[in-house]
Amino acid sequence: QETVVEETVEVEEERKVVDEFSKKIDIANSSLVLQYGSAAQKNIASFSENALASVKTKDLGAIGDDLAKLVTELKDFDAEEEKKGFLGIFKKPVDALDQLKTKYTSAEKNVDKIVAALEAHQITLMKDVAMLDQMYALNEKYYKELTMYIVAGKKRLADVRANELEELRKRAEASNSPDAAQDYNDFVNLINRFEKKIHDLELTKAISLQMAPQIRLIQSNDTIMAEKIQSTLVNTI
Repeated sequence: QETVVEETVEVEEERKVVDEFSKKIDIANSSLVLQYGSAAQKNIASFSENALASVKTKDLGAIGDDLAKLVTELKDFDAEEEKKGFLGIFKKPVDALDQLKTKYTSAEKNVDKIVAALEAHQITLMKDVAMLDQMYALNEKYYKELTMYIVAGKKRLADVRANELEELRKRAEASNSPDAAQDYNDFVNLINRFEKKIHDLELTKAISLQMAPQIRLIQSNDTIMAEKIQSTLVNTI
């Protein structure tokens, strides 16, 4: 994913946006440095929590239990009738038929209850699959946005090091003035602080990068379970 996003920054229109934005970054503005890219960071942090909550609130084990109950219920009913055999019905016609009706009614109620639960699970799973598609798209958007902040920030750092910082260094060396030396050191500190901010954004970017395959894995598990429910309802029933 990283390679793809980095390449999209090189698209002419987006490259121009990054270049223009980079020129406006004032690393001496402490408020700007503090807030630089923070909106994208917050979006990814919140997004990551929501994705984790989605996994925690979904109990695939319960769905598996319901599937097992359905199969067991049907097998138990079939096994009971097989034990009696076809001729068993003729031993006590009335009692046998009444018992069969009672057991069938009981099994039918249990099956209907389990089927209703499975259908509800299936609807929830399919909604989650669609929601995860949206989450994946949002993650790509936030990742790309954060990447552009990082690219613009690094570009600005390279620019100030080659120009402003170099000028201050030459002035300090030429004048041998404490004030000029202090100006140089102050600017070095500003650069270091902004560089740490960019590094912080890169850590958040790494989280976003890891989210993509995790979202697809969750989505795949949901799809497989929904398909298993569908297959059970169609074939077993």
